[in-house]
Amino acid sequence: MLINYFKIAWRSIMKNKAFSIINVIGLTIGLSASFVIGLMIYYDSTFDTFHKDGNRIYRVVTDYKSPEGVFYNGGVTLALKDAISNNSNLETISEFYEERPAKVENKSNGLEFKWPEFVIYADEAYFNIFNYNFIAGNKTNALANPGNVVLTKTRAANYFPNLSPSQIIGKTLVYNDSINITVTGIVENFKSRTDIIFQEFISHPTLLQTDRREEIIEKKWGSTNSASQLYVKLNKAGNLKAVQKRLDDLATEHTSESDKAFGQSRNFYLQPLNDIHFNENYGIYDWSKGQASKSLLASLALVALFLLLLGCINFINLNTAQATQRAKEIGIRKTLGSSKKQLITQFMGETFLLVLCSAILSLILSKWLINVFSDFVAEDLNLQLLKNPLVILGIVLLLIIVTFLSGFYPALVLSKFNTVSVLKNNISVGQKKVKLRKYLTVFQFTIAQVFIIATLLVSKQINFLLSKDMGFKTDAVVSVYSPRNERELFKKQLYAEKLRAIPEIKSLSIGGNPPASFSTSTTNVTYVNEGETVKTELQFLYGDEKYIDLFELKLLAGRTLRNDTVRELVINETFSKILGFKTPNDALGKTIDLNNSNVPIVGVMKDFYQRSLKTGIKPMALRGDWFRDRYSQFQAVHIAFQNTASTHLKETLLKIELAYKSVYTENDDYRLEFMDQTIAKFYNREQKISKLLNWSTGLSILISCLGLLGLVIYTTNRRVKEIGVRKVLGASLLEINALLCKEFLILVAIAFVIAAPLAWLGINNWLQDFAYKTSLSFWVFLLSGCAMILFALLVISIKTFQAANTNPVNSLRSE
Repeated sequence: MLINYFKIAWRSIMKNKAFSIINVIGLTIGLSASFVIGLMIYYDSTFDTFHKDGNRIYRVVTDYKSPEGVFYNGGVTLALKDAISNNSNLETISEFYEERPAKVENKSNGLEFKWPEFVIYADEAYFNIFNYNFIAGNKTNALANPGNVVLTKTRAANYFPNLSPSQIIGKTLVYNDSINITVTGIVENFKSRTDIIFQEFISHPTLLQTDRREEIIEKKWGSTNSASQLYVKLNKAGNLKAVQKRLDDLATEHTSESDKAFGQSRNFYLQPLNDIHFNENYGIYDWSKGQASKSLLASLALVALFLLLLGCINFINLNTAQATQRAKEIGIRKTLGSSKKQLITQFMGETFLLVLCSAILSLILSKWLINVFSDFVAEDLNLQLLKNPLVILGIVLLLIIVTFLSGFYPALVLSKFNTVSVLKNNISVGQKKVKLRKYLTVFQFTIAQVFIIATLLVSKQINFLLSKDMGFKTDAVVSVYSPRNERELFKKQLYAEKLRAIPEIKSLSIGGNPPASFSTSTTNVTYVNEGETVKTELQFLYGDEKYIDLFELKLLAGRTLRNDTVRELVINETFSKILGFKTPNDALGKTIDLNNSNVPIVGVMKDFYQRSLKTGIKPMALRGDWFRDRYSQFQAVHIAFQNTASTHLKETLLKIELAYKSVYTENDDYRLEFMDQTIAKFYNREQKISKLLNWSTGLSILISCLGLLGLVIYTTNRRVKEIGVRKVLGASLLEINALLCKEFLILVAIAFVIAAPLAWLGINNWLQDFAYKTSLSFWVFLLSGCAMILFALLVISIKTFQAANTNPVNSLRSE
């Protein structure tokens, strides 16, 4: 019986090839998007779910609040661990410090490794919070003493090739030329997805042998470094609120009078382990992978849902439209004894066959779609995840749901035909069914129209962001950064001298970060004016006397720095206004209290954008390298080119790199960044959203127009004789085409009326994240509406012109 159902279903599908192809294409697109996006959601949601008692593990993080806003830090003050060490609600407390050594040597084998990643200085409790499998060494005392290190199996094999884990125990590694460290343990790498990606665990007391010694000994409450990480594990009966209350009390207790005066506060929060992968405020440990985003995944899920719904709507519309063509088949079946249940089963079987064909095609298409969504997809995410039992179960459930959504209503409609009326050829389509098709068509085009409007407006905003004058020179400027362990200025100056010999270079400046970057250096300052005290945060740029000229920063008053060591400031307009000066000239000669030292203002520069246009302009000042005898803030050489032609640029960049290698002969840490590329990175997420919308728009238009084509084919086939009569009576080709198009274009127009306010609300809400934004122009809505009507008109006209061109003799021959 079941085989017979499938045979009949297959015959019915092959008989209506055009409608079947349209249904399969629509469902394939929707299912492909669902498979890929479903894999992405599954992939990201399974990070760090394997840890024992993971629901009781928290990272302690820090929030700083000030009148200027909120600043988030994934680290904590080193003083916090001791302050909560006796809390009865906590089972385990562990601190570790991220530090990337410049060099690690295995001297017995003559091997040297520069800047190894994922190295931490961890205490003994670390392995009580995170359960690693020790394959050599003793977990109990592996980090008990200074000069101990535990390696993962992968890192151990890298440092000590051809040795077994047990042979590696007791071997010595030399860090940064002077610190001898003994291997006391080898652990298995985590096999499941995790953000706890560390490979090398040095005992925490070893920090006292590094240049962090003073910081570790003093443990100042006022100092917070993002490298200082603190994890806690609650007792089984631990009170989370009580722990948070204790953290709040400590934050209040150790708020300095200076912070209170500036209106600043600090809070410590418990971040759940499963939140680390998604929370962009505090970040993850491997920045190269990028941060997962729940909001972005939710947006992707909505896109998949809408594309799937569009495919289902096509199926419902076309199958209910074809109902009358199958009426006689249904009547005969009922006469021969088929029940309503059997008919529904038969039609649902046909639907399942189409859904199954779509699913098979979707699996093939998904591989290509993963490449399309490469900006959203992790490098190690692939179709191998489809072998996971949970994923397989999810796909099966999805296919069942899609089969039900697509097929149940058409099956119900088809099975309800009255046997007597059908056999008397007295068949009519109910008005309710016609209205439902119209509603569903409007829904389809509303979704497509929202995507079109959103795509245009997001692209308009991104173009506005990227083309906005930042207030300084952004083209033909590069920054070459010195090696991470470089503390002396001499080599930078030597490098700059070699660069000056390159004729293609226009000008040079030695300094810190460029005017716009991802880094921030901020401090509190005080200004007293006629008895009134102004306290505020001030961000710093570091540069020599040529910095302003190279980046073409405009001076409104005064001069640039005299040299790069004299203690003076060039402030921006925003800071000048905060201090209460009516004109830039009023600020000249005034002094700022900076760390109990009076520093004069010698110039005022025009405001420029220091980061993305999501944020406003902050008070900022340019200063020199005041403390270079201890630590130089000048970490880059900024270069402006004479000629930006691509051929000249390539040659110039090669010369810049060769000059670098001639100075830093033993270091391959060459980093060059273009200013305009740095600015473009500010808007990575927006560009990803734009790409997502482009694809969503294209696919939604394709599905909607295919569905519309199917309905047009059905409608014109039913009205062939009417068209013939009208042509005989003198109707022109355009008149007939207008008659056939009118009904569908009205539906498209209604969809635009519904979509426009929905798109406006969504985009207007999205734009609230930007301090500077483009306008929601009327022409964008008008253009999108016209574009959708044009798409619909082209699709409709493909069939209607064909029908209108048909010889009326052929269509009227049977009359």
